[in-house]
Amino acid sequence: MIVLDTHIWVWWVHGDERLTKKQIESIEANENNTIGISAISCWEIAKLVEYKRLNLPCSLKKWFQQAMSYPGIRLLELTSEIAVESTQLPGKLHHDPADQIIVATARIYNCPLLTSDNELLKYSHVETIA
Repeated sequence: MIVLDTHIWVWWVHGDERLTKKQIESIEANENNTIGISAISCWEIAKLVEYKRLNLPCSLKKWFQQAMSYPGIRLLELTSEIAVESTQLPGKLHHDPADQIIVATARIYNCPLLTSDNELLKYSHVETIA
């Protein structure tokens, strides 16, 4: 299993060229397994659309229906264990709560996080794929 950072999920759904070859290979390798999406990513995308920082080609509801139907996609709940982990991450990670929850999700599931976020790539307490 892998966990996708929010922007990676959006890029994958939109076929964005910013996805690296390694990220594409990791996604494709897990399509028959599990591609985890933290529940907080749904909220993050909805907020980006609300603030007009992300334009989608269809309604938000339809976008989520389509994006959740991609091969291997599994919505990962925000559990109490993940919530606690997000507040007790070792080392230094910036204070973005969504990123903290996504990192905690990858740590709890003991799987790599696909991201292009430089802050997360520098964070040594979670395995990342850039």
